[in-house]
Amino acid sequence: MSDELTKHTVGIIMNGVTGRMGTNQHLLRSIMPIIRQGGVKISEDEVIIPDPVLVGRNPVKLQNLQDQTGIEKWTTDLDSVLEDDDYQIYFDAQRTDLRFDSVKKAVAAGKHIYCEKPTAVSTEEAVKLYHIAEDGGVKHGVVQDKLWLPGLAKLQQLKEQDFFGKILSVKADFGYWVFEGDTIPAQRPSWNYRKEDGGGIILDMFCHWRYVLDNIFGEVKRVSCLGATHLDERYDEDGKPYEATADDAAYAIFELENNVVAQFNSSWTTRVRRDDLVTFQVDGTDGSAVAGLREAWIQPHSATPKPVWNPDVDSDHNFNEDWIKMPDQQEFDNAFKVQWELFLRHVVKDEPFRWDLLEAAKGVQLAEIGYKASQQREWMDIPSLT
Repeated sequence: MSDELTKHTVGIIMNGVTGRMGTNQHLLRSIMPIIRQGGVKISEDEVIIPDPVLVGRNPVKLQNLQDQTGIEKWTTDLDSVLEDDDYQIYFDAQRTDLRFDSVKKAVAAGKHIYCEKPTAVSTEEAVKLYHIAEDGGVKHGVVQDKLWLPGLAKLQQLKEQDFFGKILSVKADFGYWVFEGDTIPAQRPSWNYRKEDGGGIILDMFCHWRYVLDNIFGEVKRVSCLGATHLDERYDEDGKPYEATADDAAYAIFELENNVVAQFNSSWTTRVRRDDLVTFQVDGTDGSAVAGLREAWIQPHSATPKPVWNPDVDSDHNFNEDWIKMPDQQEFDNAFKVQWELFLRHVVKDEPFRWDLLEAAKGVQLAEIGYKASQQREWMDIPSLT
């Protein structure tokens, strides 16, 4: 073993880091822990050290982040850091409708791209971003964090072990009550509920559902969707009422390859009575599993009860007790942090990273077709993207 440690310092432009996701998941729970652990360890004598600069429009928020994290470099001038050769990666966690122009500018500056999803508000723009990055010769990736959640990792493990047999269906129930903002502050920013600002739960969540389904259960082939705006008035960050023009709930059925049926409910207007804010149930010929964000429960065919439907008699059977909780057989790190480390390895060591801007465009495509299916009240096919 060498006595000298090779350090690869990677400058990261973190644009939009003052927002909820940018601050919490990417800065505080990903980049800062990577820095505190001494970087991304490649080998006993080689490590990658992130060197972030914080970028946003609000200097007060940026200063507060500096005080909180100790990161000294911040600016409201994106162009100035795009011209700086010390920064190799451009990361974007801005509002969706601002992302296309900023990423395009970063590619022109020769920066590798890592960004939140949706990558654009239309499939055309999302695909165009992919080709811009490819033509620009830069590496590019998109956040697809749920693939590294412990709950979904356990479902993936069960699938690889053929626990389910033939998978028949997947059901997901996601959501919670997002307060209107009048008497109790809302948990999400107001732009999420304005269509004109890139808001809407279909655009937000279908980008997640596409990569979850494609990567774990099977490629999405068709979609039927009903979107709804259940609350048409909300209150912004200043307490002023505004018209909620974006969908706050979506009820969808996806037809996957191999005839698997996926039924997903997504809502910011529901109250939770389930194991987690999102639960996934997979039913197969040999067994079923239910997973939340971190935990999973299984019920093999041999341990499946035989209930009899009789609505005229009270049942004292506790169906929850028929499930076996899966043990934690490994330690799970923060899902966002795990993918950040993989992307940094991709940039520095050219290790494979398949979650690129084309994969991101597939999510935008599913959302766009989901909107059309909702408007036209019909099933719609999902064509291949190139």
